[in-house]
Order: sequence, then structure tokens, then C-alpha cells
Amino acid sequence: MPSRLVPSPARRIALLTVAPDAVVPLTASPWAVSLCAVLALWLAPCPAAAAGCASPAAIHFAPGASAAEVAGGVPRGDRDCFVLEGRKGQSLAITQPAPVDDNIVFQLYRPPWAIHRTEDVWGFSGSALPGAGETQDASTWSGTLPVSGRYLLVVGTSRGGGAYRLRIEIH
Repeated sequence: MPSRLVPSPARRIALLTVAPDAVVPLTASPWAVSLCAVLALWLAPCPAAAAGCASPAAIHFAPGASAAEVAGGVPRGDRDCFVLEGRKGQSLAITQPAPVDDNIVFQLYRPPWAIHRTEDVWGFSGSALPGAGETQDASTWSGTLPVSGRYLLVVGTSRGGGAYRLRIEIH
């Protein structure tokens, strides 16, 4: 099924349909919408992007697929948040397809976790997976999921702002 952009002028967010039952928000920057519109003409699926951490975007896998991509941009000091369902014992890999931006880093929290905001800063509580903690600046991660539930993926930068594209594979 081709991707479809549905504009929502009230919140300046577009919805990207990647499967018949999966709709995820797409940050409506002019270049991102234009790029996705061009890709949709070629019948290629667009990566989904989050609007921030106030309401993390769910990562959905198309029926029969074990990989998905998320993409977007984060200004200096901000974060994008995603959630994905995983089962204990599944293998998870998060990579940055080429070209890799060494400024893009992420954290991965196992369930249970919480998001809170104090003044202008997002905070996250819970246990990060080994190698993907807040001070570890992970740019890739792979391992076995220790518990079943909703995992939190927090994308940010190590300096300044940046654009990201992450591939998430689960088996």
C-alpha cells in the first residue's frame, strides 16, 4: 500500500499511513512533507517522525515486517520519543542507515518507564538498557529484550541540533 499524507492544519501535523491500520504523526516541516510527497509518488513508504515527547509516537511494523524506520529532526536540547512493543527474549537492533550522523544519539528504556517535564527539560525515569543509557550516547544498539511490554526510545543530539533516521528491527 502506498504511503498517504493527510494534512492537519490545526496542529501543523500530517499523518502518514504506512499500513491499513497504522497511522503515525509526521512533523510537518515543509522539507519533510515535500520529501514524503515525492516519495509517495514513487510508491515508497516514508519514514515516520515524532513531534516530541509529550505524546510519544508508536512504532508500528507492517504486517509480516520485522523492521521499521523513524525519521525527523531535533533542535538543540530537545528530544523525540517513540514507543515500541517488545516481548521478552526478542532480538532488537537500532541502527542509523548511511550516512550516519554522529551527532544523533538515543536512549532505550525498558518497561516500566515515565516521562516528565520540568521547566524546559524532558526527564525520563526507569531503567535504560545496557549501553543505551542517558550518558552513554548510543548511536546503535542491539540485544535481547529482558521483559515484555512497551519500550521507550528517546532520540536527541550530543551537540547542537540534527536530523535523524533510525532503523528498528525486531525478531
